[in-house]
Amino acid sequence: MTAFAWILLLTASTVVNVVDQAYQIPANKWQYVPVGLHQKPAMVYASYTVESGPPQVRLALMRHQDVERLRDELPHGVIEETEFGASGSVIPHVCGAGEYAVVVDNQGDTPASVRLRVWLDFGVPPGREVTQLSPKRQLVVILLSFATFFGIVTWSARRLLRGIRQ
Repeated sequence: MTAFAWILLLTASTVVNVVDQAYQIPANKWQYVPVGLHQKPAMVYASYTVESGPPQVRLALMRHQDVERLRDELPHGVIEETEFGASGSVIPHVCGAGEYAVVVDNQGDTPASVRLRVWLDFGVPPGREVTQLSPKRQLVVILLSFATFFGIVTWSARRLLRGIRQ
């Protein structure tokens, strides 16, 4: 009996399908699918394929606040987006608890039928959120590294030259 319980525990899936269906996106319009992560972080996967219509569709992963700003035609942020095309997928992102959305944007002149698939993987180890420094901070880190490196090289060269002259 305990062996059966262990087998069930090991085969329990941490993947949850949010959506796997076709959407009709009007010309020059967008639609979104809400993704709510209320309790624990998850790896968010999203992909699309244009079934009919122009191949000028893209996918974007956004925070819910940014969708509201997009709706009001205000500047908004994007976590990840694809290039315009007939198919694509966003790079999987670890998202912490919060409200997110996957936005399908049709920039074509005719309506498009788009198959959208979004799924979550809750098997993410705690504390594995992906972060990246802003470009300005990256530049500061690089400049400080170069300055430290050349400072050490200069100090070492002076000490070696002093030792050789004696």
